[in-house]
Amino acid sequence: MKIDKPSIPKGTRDFGPEKMLKRQFILNTIRAVFEKYGFQPLETPAMENLSVLTGKYGAEGDQLLYKILNSGDFLSKVKEDDLQGGYKNLAPKIAEKGLRYDLTVPFARYVVMNQHDITFPFKRYQIQPVWRADRPQKGRYREFYQCDADVVGTDSLICESEIILMINEVMHNLGIHDFSIKLNNRKILTAITDLVGAHGKEAQFCVAIDKLDKIGRQKVEEELSNNGFSDDSIKKLAPVFEIQGTNAEKLSQLEKLFENSEEGKVGYAELRQVFDFLNNFGEGQYNVELDLTLARGLSYYTGIILEVRANNSSIKSSITGGGRYDNLTGVFGLSGVSGVGFSFGVDRIYDVMEDLDIFPKEYESSTKVLLLHFDENSLNASIKALAQLRAADIKSEVYPDAVKIKKQMNYANKKGVPFVLMIGEDEIKEGKYQLKNMKSGEQQKLSMEEIILHLSA
Repeated sequence: MKIDKPSIPKGTRDFGPEKMLKRQFILNTIRAVFEKYGFQPLETPAMENLSVLTGKYGAEGDQLLYKILNSGDFLSKVKEDDLQGGYKNLAPKIAEKGLRYDLTVPFARYVVMNQHDITFPFKRYQIQPVWRADRPQKGRYREFYQCDADVVGTDSLICESEIILMINEVMHNLGIHDFSIKLNNRKILTAITDLVGAHGKEAQFCVAIDKLDKIGRQKVEEELSNNGFSDDSIKKLAPVFEIQGTNAEKLSQLEKLFENSEEGKVGYAELRQVFDFLNNFGEGQYNVELDLTLARGLSYYTGIILEVRANNSSIKSSITGGGRYDNLTGVFGLSGVSGVGFSFGVDRIYDVMEDLDIFPKEYESSTKVLLLHFDENSLNASIKALAQLRAADIKSEVYPDAVKIKKQMNYANKKGVPFVLMIGEDEIKEGKYQLKNMKSGEQQKLSMEEIILHLSA
């Protein structure tokens, strides 16, 4: 019988120990900053009812939802007319649940369901996988982790400025120092569509302009034309594309551009307030760039939006994004609850750090020292030493089998273990053991107390 070779779906990946150690470095770095800023952990189910997910991400996002077939005879409610009517008619009859697309909408659902048990403002972080039926390509996966931090129950722009501080801290702690935080406001984008005479077409405008860095200005203008924007409206967009200078200079140009637009004035004032808060925090405008073409495709954003890219990496996709959403919980029956949040894309951060080769070397192995043994007496002594090392919280292991020392050394090399501890007959008598640095080759004869001090440094 022919046995098919095992495989995994495109856009998904296995993570062996070496990769997992690096991923844990990223996750632990992010988690530490989240908790430093007062965010609490939360988890939600991998699957949600489709009624929760649909209509929250725009038309393009809805198409990327993974739907789960109903259990049992999922075709029992399907009629011939449903089959002829295409997938939009058929899907609700055979699938009532779907894999979560992001962590924000499930979070909003959680807030509504638990509104009487949580304290507002509610600050939560969530680190879990999400799924999108996207076309796999470099830096884009169908299954990937997100690390979200959100605050709901306040409309204070202090939250937006603190998000920028958190991003700066996480990025620098990861070793990514050359990056840009793009900042804009959805109210600005709404005001722009009104100014150019395209009132009501904000959604089409945002979807198109969000692709500017991928397809260029000409293609964006073509897409706008195909979506009902007149030639006159597209020409009036020219000043938006041409606003340049420092953040202060861009804000000044915005103030003039929206002198007759109430929506534009509000968007401008919110942006200026965020920059003022950053100055008060002492961070100035470090790594922040006001970008009027930033749109963020998700339809639930209503205020400040942001996106982060590493500048010196070949990975050009955004690694962080987020923004203010005033109406998200309203669709679940809880109105008047404003929120703001952002998400780190762990997989893209991993790819950027691999591309830049900046992972700390100590995260290449989970074991710091391997104990080598020569015979049964040596093994017994090694086990006692192992207990002492682990009691001192030193990551350590003993080679389990009775094999030649060369094989034990090869195991340490292949696993990337930085130290080996050799306990032979002479060492047992003397009470001092040979500690070898596998990188430098240096050997020292030390007592267990000295070894623990050395490895704990």
